[in-house]
Amino acid sequence: MQLSTRGRYAVMAMVDLATQQTLGCECGPICLAEIAARQKLSQAYLEQLFGKLRRTGLVASARGPGGGYRLARASDTIAIADIVAAVEEPRVESCCQDGAECQTDELWRELGRQIQMFLGGVTLADVVAGRVLGRAVPLEDVRPLAAD
Repeated sequence: MQLSTRGRYAVMAMVDLATQQTLGCECGPICLAEIAARQKLSQAYLEQLFGKLRRTGLVASARGPGGGYRLARASDTIAIADIVAAVEEPRVESCCQDGAECQTDELWRELGRQIQMFLGGVTLADVVAGRVLGRAVPLEDVRPLAAD
């Protein structure tokens, strides 16, 4: 997994949406114009992202006057990794132009797995409640393989 601006903006918008719902907003679905204004993001860009989030079942939409978006399920069941995966485009695994394995390919794949594991363990509810600090922990007892 890699994290681009698209993934970051989707997470920002979803945290905003979850925060509004957590605060008990009685206004019903939240329109993207409100999220765009609060987060200083393009509404047109959010519309593209929320189309993907809706298709993957992370948000539900209501059309017409008073319409907008709401979380499709509880914020403590939506992992940040799910949001990123919903909006990110598939990436080519190899950095080499000819498709051959590069020396750094394993490094980037393993970093992607670390990002996936970390973001998979953090939910929208965790971010809204400020329960993220201290989750990144050093890998203990990991030693490089000895050259024989």
